[in-house]
Amino acid sequence: MKKTLVALAALASPMALLAQKDKPFTIKGELKHVKDTINWVYIIYPANESNKFDSAAVNAGKYEFKGEINGPVSSTLYAGNPYKGPLTKSKYAQVFIEPSNITITQTDSFSNIKVSGSLAHIELEKIKKAAEPFAKKEEELNNKYREASKAGNKEEADRVEKEMDELDNQRKDAVYKPYLAKNSSSPIAIYVLNRYGGYDIDADKVEPIFSKLSDAVKNSDAGVAYKKRLDIAKRVGLGKIAPDFTQADTLGNPVSLASFRGKYVLVDFWASWCGPCRRENPNVVKAFNKFKDKGFTILGVSLDNEQTKGKERWLAAIQKDGLTWTHVSDLKYWQNAVAKEYGVQAIPQNFLLDPTGKIIAKGLTGAELEKKLSEVLN
Repeated sequence: MKKTLVALAALASPMALLAQKDKPFTIKGELKHVKDTINWVYIIYPANESNKFDSAAVNAGKYEFKGEINGPVSSTLYAGNPYKGPLTKSKYAQVFIEPSNITITQTDSFSNIKVSGSLAHIELEKIKKAAEPFAKKEEELNNKYREASKAGNKEEADRVEKEMDELDNQRKDAVYKPYLAKNSSSPIAIYVLNRYGGYDIDADKVEPIFSKLSDAVKNSDAGVAYKKRLDIAKRVGLGKIAPDFTQADTLGNPVSLASFRGKYVLVDFWASWCGPCRRENPNVVKAFNKFKDKGFTILGVSLDNEQTKGKERWLAAIQKDGLTWTHVSDLKYWQNAVAKEYGVQAIPQNFLLDPTGKIIAKGLTGAELEKKLSEVLN
């Protein structure tokens, strides 16, 4: 499923580390025979519950970063500012860094790297090697998806998207799951588990794997952070009663989820700035209009941001897309209290509740939503 992720730094890692004492690291990089002129190199990596963004000037083909982290983390290096202009595959490189002296050599292309001084990166290379066949197929499917979307061929785009989802599931079972079974103490175990569990964690599948990781991994800051995500996933899994919440609607009036008891309700997480959400909205509108008189309604939860005129854009998107149901938001972007309580890290995302408030489905897009509603309402 195409979704908008938490942040650009998701390219680096969704992991946020917490409490252990930070230790210094140094990165010394060298560009060899790289054809593009690169004057600055940028890096993004998680640190202290947020993402650190740093830059280094390139002098005579060399650059250097210094910082502090409290354990191995996935970082992304960029040839140029990632927040300005389009990113191409040759312009960035993933590097697993750790508190040590790390040397990086990039030859011919910025993305063609060799890393020494990071044991975690060696493990990352093992994972990448095992996943190469899937990466090649994924690139082919991405190209097909772009072509279909550009041509306006929605049927073909949807077909390719399903093929991409299936490929992702195959990679999880063929690469990530076996790696975790054999490397329970790996410095990148939580990173790999993130790849296996995805942004919408199936606790029944993931918890048994997490439980078999070494105590050192589980008790690491990354392990503790992941356990919190896992606990949230268990609370909002299929068959659970959805946690109640109250947020303000478009007029500032408080609206509670509990007030929708007695109806099937879709708790729909979206935002005016989210392209995939806006493209999905016509499907949601179609389902709403078809079933609204049969005991179904929708409660939209927006992740818009008041600091970027979010309320105005939120209201405009509701009107433009014809979203004629109840909407709430605290206008706190990814810090939206309901999104955090429900473990939402990518949008669009939704939870379908029955009249008792029990979660009976989630992540329904396209025809899936209409099909599920037909099953329970007809």
